[in-house]
Amino acid sequence: MRAASLSRSGVVEVRDFPLPVPGAGQVLVVMRYAAICGSDLHVVYDGFHDDDFLNRPGYPGHEGVGHVVDSRAPGIAAGTPVLTVPYGTRGGCFAEYQAVDATHVVPLPEGADLRRSLLAQQLGTTLYAMKKFLPSSRLSDGLAPRSAVVIGAGSAGLFLLQQLVARGIEVGVSDLNADRLALADRLGAARTALEPGASVVEATLAATDGVGADLVIEAAGYDVARAAAVECVRERGTVGFFGFPERKGDAPFPVERAFRKALTMEWANGTQSEPGLVSFRAAVEAIHTGAVTVDHCLENMYPLEETPAAFAAARAHGNGTAKVGLFMPGAVMPGAVSVGRGG
Repeated sequence: MRAASLSRSGVVEVRDFPLPVPGAGQVLVVMRYAAICGSDLHVVYDGFHDDDFLNRPGYPGHEGVGHVVDSRAPGIAAGTPVLTVPYGTRGGCFAEYQAVDATHVVPLPEGADLRRSLLAQQLGTTLYAMKKFLPSSRLSDGLAPRSAVVIGAGSAGLFLLQQLVARGIEVGVSDLNADRLALADRLGAARTALEPGASVVEATLAATDGVGADLVIEAAGYDVARAAAVECVRERGTVGFFGFPERKGDAPFPVERAFRKALTMEWANGTQSEPGLVSFRAAVEAIHTGAVTVDHCLENMYPLEETPAAFAAARAHGNGTAKVGLFMPGAVMPGAVSVGRGG
């Protein structure tokens, strides 16, 4: 089979590999589509890779969809369309075939659009995060926020925006790219701030009479964005940290400022470990029923053979798109999708 792999830090190559053989409790999936996560960029470019997984086919891809062609697990038959959600540390989605634990696949409903269903992995992580940022206990006590800010308008930030808007919350969004902020406008943002020319902190304080937002979600993955989140939120407000660490080890953080404001802070990680993969299953249903808009994340797709170019585009903030993806041999690409934009 053909597969992309990380050969060394910063270098992704596409070459031939033996077809994987599923072990007990695994399924073999012929992949159709995959997507590049922000965490994949850190693995490839920022030293977050595992040396033992260099040259492993499909690594570090962990967002993908396809069909089961061989099953060594009860309850999942060959031919079943599935969302694959392996741990990011062990992902193999950037390949024609992937052997994956059956505990990390979610069967798709009959008639599901495979291409759109690809986004259920990313959407699922944001649904999981929102349970921490807006726990049901606070909502039932009448403590739902009236104002919020999302820092970062990539795919995750735009999914978080949609969930907040659906709850009737006024949301401000910031990003480094004007095209992504235009998407945020379309999806219901009350205001946007194009950094660094504009300041999300100043925009938020101006919109809240200097008080700050009730909830601020950092979805960019930069230390400066985490610091801005602390400044944007009101006293005794909530900050949700979704973005991946910028570097390994310690990082600067405005501890005193967060302490003085008596903030509640939540970190989102580990959706793949959630019992029953509940959030991923909810994401599949939301996409299948049209409850969440995902087509804006499917505008920048590259063929598997052009994976290095796809990574370059993702590193450049998608060249203005919310997400960069891959399609495998045999995948159906509608004419409405721009293939290899910027590549």
